Amino acid sequence: MKNIPQIKAGIVAVSRDCFPITLSEKRRQAVMTAAEKSGLPLTEIKTTVENESHAMKALDELRAAGCNALVIYLGNFGPEGPETMLAQKFCGPVMFVGASEESTADLIQGRGDAYCGMLNASYNLGLRGVNAYIPEYPIGNAMEITAMIEEFIPIARVVIGLRNLKIIGFGPRPFDFVACNAPIKPLYDLGVEVQENSELDLFASYNALANDPRVQKVAAEMAEELGSGNKQAGILPRLAQLEVTLTDWAEKNIGASSYVAFANKCWPAFQTQFGMVPCYVNSRLTGRGIPVACETDIYGALSEYIITCATELPPTLLDINNTVPDDMYLANQTLFGQYLTSDLFMGFHCGNTPIKLLKNPEMKHQLIMKRLLEPDTDPDITRGTLEGALISGELTLFRLQSTADCTLRSYIAHGESIDIDPQTFGSVGVIAVPQMARFYRHVLVAKRFPHHAAVGYGHIGKILFAALKMLGVCDVSYNQPLGKLYPTENPFNNA
Repeated sequence: MKNIPQIKAGIVAVSRDCFPITLSEKRRQAVMTAAEKSGLPLTEIKTTVENESHAMKALDELRAAGCNALVIYLGNFGPEGPETMLAQKFCGPVMFVGASEESTADLIQGRGDAYCGMLNASYNLGLRGVNAYIPEYPIGNAMEITAMIEEFIPIARVVIGLRNLKIIGFGPRPFDFVACNAPIKPLYDLGVEVQENSELDLFASYNALANDPRVQKVAAEMAEELGSGNKQAGILPRLAQLEVTLTDWAEKNIGASSYVAFANKCWPAFQTQFGMVPCYVNSRLTGRGIPVACETDIYGALSEYIITCATELPPTLLDINNTVPDDMYLANQTLFGQYLTSDLFMGFHCGNTPIKLLKNPEMKHQLIMKRLLEPDTDPDITRGTLEGALISGELTLFRLQSTADCTLRSYIAHGESIDIDPQTFGSVGVIAVPQMARFYRHVLVAKRFPHHAAVGYGHIGKILFAALKMLGVCDVSYNQPLGKLYPTENPFNNA
């Protein structure tokens, strides 16, 4: 299933009636030409909005063209009433941008004043309660406007994705992980549906598929994907049966939503009843754009899905887990460069990371579960992890979380995965974040975020920050540079 929105953006030019309408139309056409050169698909709406009737006509054109995102383009000053009415009535994310002036040779009849018009547009958006996307500097020439629209596309994808997402959960949150609590009201406020189920529901569906012919087909696909990393071949039929069960659940229970993610309990009774750990299945579905968060972490699944929409690439969910030993740091100082040990940590989970994000991935058993459930025998019911070191590269740590009193909070931090052997088990990697120690204390600890972080490859903070603003999330933290104090940071630390 295609589990993220496809964005079809339409551009509507607006014109204040005391300015030449031809100025807005000419500038809109220049944006269309620039978009075509850039390979950006953009639908040109022919109606130029000067009044309310034009706004309704443009809205009809947008609907007829199947547009789900809207760019309102101030080719000149623009009529703030009709243009913001259009934004209010459009059922999708809206962006406002305006044209810069082009030449000293044309500053009388050809001056548009969109620089001024954007101020009134913003004021009127506030009057109407419309949370439109306005770029950091929303005025530009045709090529600059095209670049702004390109940045808007993944932001729109996040917003539409969340408004049409259902998170399906199985099992109550483990008592040992109360931190993964999930107040549901803020999810509804975002437009996200939630369906919580018992593990027994999943178990009954799983057992009903014992002889389903699809199971062997999926097991063969797993074996082919793992290749030489298939170290626990005997567990694949059980894992395949679970994968078929979950994909069936998604298709049968998606209901009025368009997209789906899972938040599933995965221990300790899971091993004794299902006879496996589900990590590799979580990995495979997440790699296909259907995030499966461990330990019934609903907001972890939400955060992974946001990354999927922002990047169109698979994310992973990792514990912000353990420090890097001094001897590992000293042995790899050339790779760490200017990073201090306090900038480093290991991101870990049992084996849920998509295969494309791991070096030399192998099917193994879950060591921690084996200690608990199979201490004196060869691994059986604790098999099913996909283990390996994270691939190196730029990445972003991200989480959107509700507090106990239903306030949404988020953090975003740019960092990188370092190309060294972490010398431990699981899906794991050494991650560097500038000023991580301070970020850890004054964001993660001070704001009471749980241990799971969604991880996306690439530095995508600009997209995430803008999308969160459109979603109405006001409390967004990020790693502060040295010299800029967090509100809770002791100013006398270095006195």
